[in-house]
Amino acid sequence: MHLDTLGWDERRDAEFEPHRADGLEPGRVSLEHNHVYRVITTRGEGLAEAAGRIKHLAGGRRELPAVGDWVAVKRNPAGDRDVIQAILPRRTFFSRRAAGRETEEQVIAANVDTVLIVFGLDTHVKPRALERYVTLARRAGAQPVIVLNKSDLAEDPAADVADALTVAGNAPVHALSALDPGLLAKLAPYLTPGRTLALLGPSGVGKSSLVNRLVGGEVLTTAAVREWDARGRHTSVHRQMLVSPTGGLIIDTPGMRELQLWDSDDSLDATFADVLEFAPGCRFRDCRHESEPGCAVKAAVEASGLPAERYESYLKLRGERDSLDKQRDLRAQLDAKRKARAGSKALKAMQKDRDR
Repeated sequence: MHLDTLGWDERRDAEFEPHRADGLEPGRVSLEHNHVYRVITTRGEGLAEAAGRIKHLAGGRRELPAVGDWVAVKRNPAGDRDVIQAILPRRTFFSRRAAGRETEEQVIAANVDTVLIVFGLDTHVKPRALERYVTLARRAGAQPVIVLNKSDLAEDPAADVADALTVAGNAPVHALSALDPGLLAKLAPYLTPGRTLALLGPSGVGKSSLVNRLVGGEVLTTAAVREWDARGRHTSVHRQMLVSPTGGLIIDTPGMRELQLWDSDDSLDATFADVLEFAPGCRFRDCRHESEPGCAVKAAVEASGLPAERYESYLKLRGERDSLDKQRDLRAQLDAKRKARAGSKALKAMQKDRDR
């Protein structure tokens, strides 16, 4: 396996130089399952685990290896699991708030160039759900592409495409079917040698079927569409990276039942550019477009110049972001207090030892 096929370049080679001096070798994470990894190196694909200092000193899930990461690996001569000693800087990465109550960031995939946001046309497109995925892709620094799969099952594909275009911005929109003979021609421009393509979307939209077509084989398990409601079922159970015959990389992800943004920063504004284009007309520069007098955004909604659904969705996602920011600040304060107490206890213990 040549590393160039996996996206290795001169910049990566320079970043790896200190690790090479330590006798480590480069590899790319192709699968993660319960903190056991498959890593592709020049020797092929093998199992690996993170070094203890990575697992125990990491400040959360974000600092653990993720599918798509470039890593520095210590080879195990005994043939058992190699050890991941370091993670090279991520150029892009998808993350969300981890499911559950913990205020923690979860990296979904790393070093992705293009993301296919896949939704199924066996039901009508939900623009509000698409907005979340488009914001996630832009925040990652990757090129978003909307793929409306199962066009053969759509009642009104033109209307679904029109709905998707209202939230796509500059992202391309493709309506197609995994069974379409022209599928490869439509998606080939996004899957070129050394570049990484990720598929994101809800469960049952046909991501695994698309991956199988792109790699030219039944490498992922797929489930038949249920006859009673024409819906697919969730089949992928973990994230994994595959090498396509054209040399591009494909990362398949399980459908996400819960997609909460972690930190949308400017990407939220980019997704809702049509909402914020009215903001310069607001009376106050710091207008939040809620109850302030002289708000041009609200005026546009009232004058039917801006769809109310887009405006309300913007406020909802911004509210989630602001709420998460507060929770993160609170967690940071609590962590700082814990560290301070631990440091105080350690200092007192040292003083007792000196007094003895």
